[in-house]
Amino acid sequence: MDLLRGVNIYLVGMMGVGKTTVGRILARELKYRFFDTDELIVRVANQSIAEIFEREGEEAFRELETKVLGELCAYQNSVVATGGGIVARSTNWGYLHYGIVVWLDVPVDQLCDRLRSDSTRPLLREGELKSKLESLLSERERFYTQADVRVGISGGERAEEVARRAIEEIKKVIKSKTEPDIN
Repeated sequence: MDLLRGVNIYLVGMMGVGKTTVGRILARELKYRFFDTDELIVRVANQSIAEIFEREGEEAFRELETKVLGELCAYQNSVVATGGGIVARSTNWGYLHYGIVVWLDVPVDQLCDRLRSDSTRPLLREGELKSKLESLLSERERFYTQADVRVGISGGERAEEVARRAIEEIKKVIKSKTEPDIN
């Protein structure tokens, strides 16, 4: 996709939507590098995300997340899978707007199925899974809707299909931004 001209792709969405999996496929298809902000945070902090939350709190994690995102936006030709809550900080949008933001949107019931046996997510440790996910989504959805592209994902759809649809939607956004306004 020469139309991209090296512009980064930032994947946003709730935990469990498949940002890392789809991101790796997108990077391969676009011949881009792939980064996962959560993986980089773990490397930089030399501890798991759960440990950061437990020892230093969510705010410390969010600070690291912003720092990592700020450093990544200096690169080009990258697909970046972000953490689910990265959209809630206005500072992060300053970085995200340097690229094309793609919201991977999965229904909460499907997220429940995907995350039911995942005990690594600090924000899901307490309370009933579905109500916790619904609460997080209601807090974040207004931010997710600011993305350039929304890719709704239905049950049973393979990551390759999602990546292909994301590329098609990205092409539409780029074309609409580069076509002259004839009005």
